[in-house]
Amino acid sequence: MIKETKFRVRYEETDQMGIVYHSNYFIWFDIGRTEFLREIGVYYRELEEIGVLLPVIDVGCKYLQPAKYDDEICIKTKLTKVRGVRVVLNYEVRCNGNTLALGHTEHAFVDKKLRPINLKKQFPNIWDKLIKSVSLE
Repeated sequence: MIKETKFRVRYEETDQMGIVYHSNYFIWFDIGRTEFLREIGVYYRELEEIGVLLPVIDVGCKYLQPAKYDDEICIKTKLTKVRGVRVVLNYEVRCNGNTLALGHTEHAFVDKKLRPINLKKQFPNIWDKLIKSVSLE
């Protein structure tokens, strides 16, 4: 499954050159990930209420073209790996049919003491939603 999330670049996201500042892409990845999980019925708020946290343990971004103020951005988010206590999501940031950036985040399932959680064993309903949403594209 691929989830598309659209929004416009805000002025405060740009630098003096009128180009989106590089760290904002990581915030956009958060937006894409949150909406992806919401789409499959997994909500961050509910995860936190049951004691499951998803810290980022690896992140990367390859910038191809700049985004600018007022551009309509589309973030394509897909879950590419669910294994053990880890998940990996990939992101494609697009504007007007052009790919602006490609990125990924890797997360671990941990409890509030940051100890790994076996999600498959402790929360099989959430695990099943994730497994069913893995994209091999």
